Amino acid sequence: MTSTLQPARAAEVEKRQGRWLALSVLVLAVLLVAVDATVLGLATPYISEDLDPSGTQLLWIGDVYSFVIAGLLVSMGSLGDRIGRKRILLVGATAFGAISVLNAYATTPELMILARALLGVAGATLMPATLALIRNLFHDPRERSLAVGIWGATASAGTAVGPIAGGFLLEHFWWGSVFLINLPVMAVLVLVGIRTLPESRNPNPGPWDLTSVVLSLVGMIAVVYAVKEAATHGFTLPTLAAALLGATALYGFVHRQLTMPAPLLDMRLFRSRGFSGAVLADLLTVLGMSGLVFFLSQYLQLVQGRRPFEAGLAELPAAVGAVAAGLVAGRTARRFSVRAVVSGGLAAVGVALAVLTTVGRSTGYPVLGAALLVVGIGAGFSFTVTADVILSSVPKDQAGAASAVSETAYELGAALGIALLGSIVTGVYRDFTGPAGTPAAAHESLGAAVEASANMPPHTAQALLDAARGSFVHGLQIASGAGAAVLLATAAAAWFLLKNQKLESAG
Repeated sequence: MTSTLQPARAAEVEKRQGRWLALSVLVLAVLLVAVDATVLGLATPYISEDLDPSGTQLLWIGDVYSFVIAGLLVSMGSLGDRIGRKRILLVGATAFGAISVLNAYATTPELMILARALLGVAGATLMPATLALIRNLFHDPRERSLAVGIWGATASAGTAVGPIAGGFLLEHFWWGSVFLINLPVMAVLVLVGIRTLPESRNPNPGPWDLTSVVLSLVGMIAVVYAVKEAATHGFTLPTLAAALLGATALYGFVHRQLTMPAPLLDMRLFRSRGFSGAVLADLLTVLGMSGLVFFLSQYLQLVQGRRPFEAGLAELPAAVGAVAAGLVAGRTARRFSVRAVVSGGLAAVGVALAVLTTVGRSTGYPVLGAALLVVGIGAGFSFTVTADVILSSVPKDQAGAASAVSETAYELGAALGIALLGSIVTGVYRDFTGPAGTPAAAHESLGAAVEASANMPPHTAQALLDAARGSFVHGLQIASGAGAAVLLATAAAAWFLLKNQKLESAG
């Protein structure tokens, strides 16, 4: 009997170890995306100086990645369910690395926007595949909670690695180098992933409907574009046309999913109150935070005069808090409740953003660092638990589609946040009154004002910088207040929507 049991135990130990080794590969993909998202904000002042984009082009550089990825996540998640999640992850990672080179060597604002859009196509393959593979690798609910926590903690760690590594590179190399750090991560992911990741797919997926793909992509991009343009320029005829096109395409997508025998996205998933509540919480949370985060690096560098590496270190508390919270979020939600942890985390973020409405040009770092730490802790608790709720609400065969919905909410929230809150910052900034001789380009972005000041007499240059920085900070204060209102309202909504929601327990 001993000879029979020992090989069985050995096989079980090997299987358990294999799951965790595979998880280490999956978190590399998360790290890849998180690093790319954070280094862009740090490099924005340098991109602005070198490529000389307009204020609108600068916002497009910041959010076109999210536009495209939001439009394709559901389609790519469904494609992974059909052709294999391992396959689409490895192909997407390879493409992500290759397109990062195009980002690094972009020579015009238009080429940079195109490169970011293509990166969104590749990025859409990564996140749904990682969460879907976790759902299929970890059957024990407590192990899965820990795996999701590690997944989320790695994403948060990437937000710290990105600014620090990016800051170091920006002080020693040109801005394009921050995108090249994706290449070694991608190489390790592909080479190790080929050997360690198991393949999984939906055994009865049905055909991949190209019409649904197009409707989803057109609908998402058109709606977010309309919101962005309305926030910046008001309700013009082209904006209303884009909104109508987007709404029509999304209606067509939903109607098609409800009538197809094998849809790209099973709309019945939204019948689950926990699933819908978690998705909505993610979307609104990211919306409330992302616009602020996009401009924070510019504030630290162009207003407070910090070097890129120092600015990266200054943002570290948010990542530290999110990593710590993510690792204990599942256990905390089981001890208390899902809605207490999610609502409490969101309320904490809202209060921290409210504190940031008081920032000025010379605000000391203790206030900034404490606020960022609270933002990280609150977001770490909320995002980890909602991801666990979403994964546990669906069968394994639909893990890719469910993960894609979760990530779509995240990316759509990011795009809308940059569009709405970013437009608030940009709109307030443009109204500043500079000294005589201030070029029109200085009103497009703070980076352009700093560049313009370099060609002015010292007294005039200082007057321009004082006016531009004061206006930028005022816009940041208003955006922080708007973000705080969104987060506090989302915390209240989550308290009701996630009532009686529980995480699965082992056994």
